[in-house]
Amino acid sequence: MINTNSVKIGVIGVGHLGNFHVQQIQEIPQAELIGIFDENPERAIEISKSYKIPRFEVMEDLFAECDAVSIVTPTSFHHQVALAAMAQNCHVFIEKPITKTIPEARDILKKAENENLIVQVGHIEQFNPAFLAISDLNIKPRFIECHRLSPFNPRGTDVPVVLDLMIHDIGIILSLVPAGIKNIHASGVNVVSNTADIANVRIEFTDGCVANLTSSRISQKQMRKLRIFQHNNYITIDFLLGSVESYRVEDALPVLEENQKSFKLEGHKEKYVIYNKPDVKPSNALRLELAHFLDSIIHQRKPLVDGHSATKALELAIQIQNIIDELN
Repeated sequence: MINTNSVKIGVIGVGHLGNFHVQQIQEIPQAELIGIFDENPERAIEISKSYKIPRFEVMEDLFAECDAVSIVTPTSFHHQVALAAMAQNCHVFIEKPITKTIPEARDILKKAENENLIVQVGHIEQFNPAFLAISDLNIKPRFIECHRLSPFNPRGTDVPVVLDLMIHDIGIILSLVPAGIKNIHASGVNVVSNTADIANVRIEFTDGCVANLTSSRISQKQMRKLRIFQHNNYITIDFLLGSVESYRVEDALPVLEENQKSFKLEGHKEKYVIYNKPDVKPSNALRLELAHFLDSIIHQRKPLVDGHSATKALELAIQIQNIIDELN
């Protein structure tokens, strides 16, 4: 029986990202960090000493002590580790992408449903404070443009850039556009690895919305921007800076709120542009999503990014990657 105030949790995989999971879990009041496991004993000992937490030599022994686990292994191990954890009645948080293949993802969904267990997947940008800041806006996109560019880092090259970086924006777009997909046009290039390092895709939805996504892991500078164009409104989100800007066209000048400015639309006598820059409260997105996972367990409710939505993102990502592979 899970304590209504806290959840016993372990971390599987304490490499670069797993280290941050350990760090943030220790800052969450609802979490009781039981211990860690990593196949690299030297790394596990290092993290165990740094954070003064137990190191388990056998992964299943950690599962036996936990209500939940955070899985921060390479993607190819997500399926195996998640099923082993759920076999011992553990709820699972899985870093994105949920798995490497669709059948693996469906295995996890089926096991979770049969055992009444929660699965949350680490699409962290949906917990970015800048993205959360648009939740009160009336979002009905007609065109979306995404740029996610990053300098080269050998970590993550076990999967194509579509599954490494673009999947963040795929998940966001699927959360913003409820319509089905009509057409996909994609291209990508292998530059420094054996899989696509830069990719572009145009997604046409059945409601007429179009999304254009570009992802690169060989850029000089980082960029993580999302632009939403809709009727009388333009919204831009900078995930890196944690900022939001909105431009809205109105037929009459409304009473302005704090953080809003107005100016007349050039060439239109009675139209005004209302500029708004919401006050985005800085917060740690990883801590927010892990705390959300624990709250979902305590209150037995569906998480914001559950296994089903993460699987839909994976299905689209793999579909895009297959188009790129066919062209190459």
